[in-house]
Amino acid sequence: MDASAPASASASAPAPASLSGPAVLCLVLLPYALGHYLSCLLRTVNAVLAPQLVGAAALTPGDLGLLTSAYFLAFALAQLPVGVALDRFGPRVVQVPMLLLAAAGTFAFAFGTGFMSLLVARTVMGLGLAGCFMAAVKAIATWIPPARMPSVQGYLIAAGGLGAASSTLPVGLFLQHADWRTLFVLLALCCVALAMLILLVAPAQAAAPKQPFGVAVLAEVFRHPAFRETASLVLVPHTVFFGIQGLWIGRWLTDVGHYSEGDVAWLLSIGMGAVIAGALAVGMVTEWAGRRGAEPLTVAGVGVALFVAVQCGFVLGWQPAHFHYSGMLSVLFALAGTITGIEYAIVARAMPPALTGRAATCLNLLIFLGAFVVQAGFGMIVGLWQPDAAQHYPAAAYQVAFGALVLLQLPGIVRFFRRRRRPLLANPVESPL
Repeated sequence: MDASAPASASASAPAPASLSGPAVLCLVLLPYALGHYLSCLLRTVNAVLAPQLVGAAALTPGDLGLLTSAYFLAFALAQLPVGVALDRFGPRVVQVPMLLLAAAGTFAFAFGTGFMSLLVARTVMGLGLAGCFMAAVKAIATWIPPARMPSVQGYLIAAGGLGAASSTLPVGLFLQHADWRTLFVLLALCCVALAMLILLVAPAQAAAPKQPFGVAVLAEVFRHPAFRETASLVLVPHTVFFGIQGLWIGRWLTDVGHYSEGDVAWLLSIGMGAVIAGALAVGMVTEWAGRRGAEPLTVAGVGVALFVAVQCGFVLGWQPAHFHYSGMLSVLFALAGTITGIEYAIVARAMPPALTGRAATCLNLLIFLGAFVVQAGFGMIVGLWQPDAAQHYPAAAYQVAFGALVLLQLPGIVRFFRRRRRPLLANPVESPL
């Protein structure tokens, strides 16, 4: 999918230039940003709901990790066909049926009674929400002038951060008055309402000619030096950030920190606030460093090194008795992990314009596949230990699991700093790779 190349609007829809600023806000940005909001909320909500899900279906840590990560697997598998469909038919035609599919999966999850029924429902949910972010990007590229795209995309990312934040303390407060099944029924209704909103108000665009997106195109993206060097440094940390923040940080706070469900929801909400602040800070720091001659990839290298250093705090069992110190570690994980979002911008800047959209789709595929492996694998490692009478797993289980993640990320960091003597070149012919 090439989101950087706007498709032409249909004759029945207003041309992009005819949309005023308020129309762009109400008819384009708001509906699609709400989709990204819902996608991020449902992706991370299990971090707060984990105790209820474990109790309702007698889940082991391995079951919980696999159940939650099924969203990532479905999300990843849908990326390439969704990208092709968005380029061919436009975001409105794609998003409406996919949101209805997401609603069906969310309804099914609300009434699931066992591991397998919840797993299937979670997978359908992930499939239905797989196009939310890229549909928003496609709509922005189609209907918003290029000069305004950076700021508008910033609003889109903030909407996703708000969705993730809504899955923490607000969900915890909701659970004081209703159960988790009621929550998913309401979220399913929100998916239906959003599908109807997009159908009724979002501008349409004409179907574009079919463009090939096969093995040859994927190989072209993967062979590009900018894609390879960026992915070798940031891809694994990105999958760790998505996989751990969406589930296991909450479980670590419960099992190792021994916090109540209310305290966990509060700390996770602070972490999501840190994600929003971190996303804004990464952009400002990258621009500041660029004015001083530093490449974005250099900023990413330093940031990833800090992110791994924070993870070493989990490995070393840094959990002082004071509430704010141990909680600080989970917030630092969220804050430092936002550096991984720079991956898209680096690839888009360094690669030829004709490849940037497809490269973003390929990144999505790899990131969500990796997040599936991280989230499920982390649970399997923790599950090797026996829980106590309160079903809390020991700190050693989490130390080993985090240690495995650190070891996976170290080679990319070492390789990056060894190669810093040779600048990254956007031209693959001139690249030393």
